[in-house]
Amino acid sequence: QVQLVESGGGSVQTGGSLRLSCAASGVTYSNYCMTWFRQVPGKEREGVAATWIHGGGPYYGDSVKGRFTISRDAAKNILYLQMNNLKPEDSAMYYCAADRTYCGWIGTSYNHWGQGTQVTVSS
Repeated sequence: QVQLVESGGGSVQTGGSLRLSCAASGVTYSNYCMTWFRQVPGKEREGVAATWIHGGGPYYGDSVKGRFTISRDAAKNILYLQMNNLKPEDSAMYYCAADRTYCGWIGTSYNHWGQGTQVTVSS
């Protein structure tokens, strides 16, 4: 059974940094695409960053390129998202998702999701 648990969210000021973590169980990282999404109420879910050993990458959404870094610690089964130079428009609920066969920005294609962690960036 796959379980994903995000943590690390919080409130920061513009220009600050946060590191999100996604602890995974029931997942062998080498077999799964691991992706960070974010969503603001009333808006579409947005793909932020993805990593998949079998598919190249990592991949980043245009709005976060150069500021966010996705990484994984396979030994600990933890996925990270280092977020630097945060902006108010980065405020959202951040989710990690996993899938064995799909690696892209279509959220409905992922079979496994965490519960999310909130990031709030104030100006």
